[in-house]
Amino acid sequence: MERKFGRYWEEFRIGDVIRHWPGKTVTESDNNLFCLLTMNHHPLHLDENYSHSTDFKKRVVVGTYVASLAVGMSVSDISGKAIANLDYENIIHKAPVFIGDTLYAETEILETRASRTKLDRGIVFVETRVRNQAGALVLTMRRHILVPKGKQQ
Repeated sequence: MERKFGRYWEEFRIGDVIRHWPGKTVTESDNNLFCLLTMNHHPLHLDENYSHSTDFKKRVVVGTYVASLAVGMSVSDISGKAIANLDYENIIHKAPVFIGDTLYAETEILETRASRTKLDRGIVFVETRVRNQAGALVLTMRRHILVPKGKQQ
């Protein structure tokens, strides 16, 4: 069975909500590696003993990892054919993510418009929402994606 990867501009419909699959369970290794790769050494993310002294009482997964994961989870459905991700905006952390949480993402199509300068492409404006295994909303983010139009008939 052939699986489609990404969409052409004409395939996006305003108001559609696309649920991305599969989810991802965040491991200690995921969090530690991302922190180390990005040089984010805040003890809230890496130091179990320190985290017990915070309001959270345990380590919080670094937020930029959660945002990156949201984008990655949506690639096959949203930006797999993208020419470029033009911007990311309104990244809002609604609730903390902890090691062991399983995250699921969905993307709503907010707006589409043809490019004003190039006839072979268009811009899609989307909002991606991430929820944990309990259904709690943990992150929302919006972005504009430049995608090609399908082959002209």
